[in-house]
Amino acid sequence: MGVLEDPRVEQYARLIVDRALDVQPGWQVIVRTTPLARPLVEEVVRAIGRRGAYPILRVGFTLWPADLTWAAEAPEELVGELPEIDLFSIRKMDARVTIDAPENLREGSELSPERRALRRKAVRPFFQRSMKLEIPWTGCQFPTPALAQEAGMTTQQFADFLYGAVLRDWDAEAERMRRYAERFDAADTLRIVGEQTDLTIGFAGRKAIVDEGKHNLPGGEFFFCPVEDTAEGEITFSEFPTNAGGKVVEGARLVFKGGRVVEASAIRGEQELLATLDTDEGARLIGEVGIGCNEAITKHLNNTLFDEKMAGTVHLAVGASYVFAGGKNESAVHWDIVKDLRNGGRLYCDGELVQENGSWLI
Repeated sequence: MGVLEDPRVEQYARLIVDRALDVQPGWQVIVRTTPLARPLVEEVVRAIGRRGAYPILRVGFTLWPADLTWAAEAPEELVGELPEIDLFSIRKMDARVTIDAPENLREGSELSPERRALRRKAVRPFFQRSMKLEIPWTGCQFPTPALAQEAGMTTQQFADFLYGAVLRDWDAEAERMRRYAERFDAADTLRIVGEQTDLTIGFAGRKAIVDEGKHNLPGGEFFFCPVEDTAEGEITFSEFPTNAGGKVVEGARLVFKGGRVVEASAIRGEQELLATLDTDEGARLIGEVGIGCNEAITKHLNNTLFDEKMAGTVHLAVGASYVFAGGKNESAVHWDIVKDLRNGGRLYCDGELVQENGSWLI
């Protein structure tokens, strides 16, 4: 059985349309993807049709509305803005799904840091409605050779890994994660301790959101938006590399004071790290803190959508926060970076040790 003929694709599509989006009759659902996701796209389109809604396909070699080939050649004043027809689509869509199916994970890496920053600003309206939870949305992936190679797997192995992480009993997973999230809801501060890491973050009055297979597939985390001026200390992402605009960043170290990154460095990709943090005023604040809980994800894949859900990890997103989770920070950036806590890491809620070496103590 090949990846393209996999019967699990139909289950995946139903999960997207019926559970994650809960598509209603008459909706206009934007489906943004690449040609490599055709098997899943066709099943998603069928499922949307069965619900009496319209699929609005946005298929390109890079994900709409960020055409990176065009952005490399167009005048900078255009790169920094979306055309009116795209803005109209963004205003009118009732839901959206992003099916990431890349041919090459380094697409866009040839763009200058200045052009990448302009493109991030241009596509900001697309993500603002999601951040405010004005519409249902979900992001997911379809197994392609590029994603499999990055994970060190064959395409079929990656497909099996993907479906194992995605096709789960999400009602049961939600109940399990809520038990942990409730302890965080009762606290005012989180302290993250690990290798070259001792960071305290305040989140009084901000409730944790459980990702139960709706906003992202795979789901399997709970997250909150910290109070913007509370982060104090340092964190070093020494375990895993991350990706920014097609550039690899390794060993990123961030020092926070009064909520802001005041010092940043990286073993590799430091220029891209600094350029991202300098995108705008809000890019140096923490927009999100997430706690990974998906026990089907057991290894790092060089794939943030999966890595940030790995049980025993924590991730920070610098930049924009989620309005629906009480966040107030605005930025064109929302960049998730993952830290592994399974070897010597600890989490404290209001001084109480709640997780050690990736294992829960509550």
